[in-house]
Amino acid sequence: MLHSMSTTVEPSSERSAAEVNEEIRALWLRSGGTLSGEQREEYRRLVQEWASARPQPARAA
Repeated sequence: MLHSMSTTVEPSSERSAAEVNEEIRALWLRSGGTLSGEQREEYRRLVQEWASARPQPARAA
């Protein structure tokens, strides 16, 4: 039996774009600037999550 994967982008959490961006930055730091195949897949997933993340509320001045 074959199973198909969904191509729908769904955020894996209710994190803000800023939180996801921090994880993306950490991934690049850990990789030393060159992503392996597995890291590229994680990066792709994070970018999709970032694009659909809830906006960060504005901070009061």
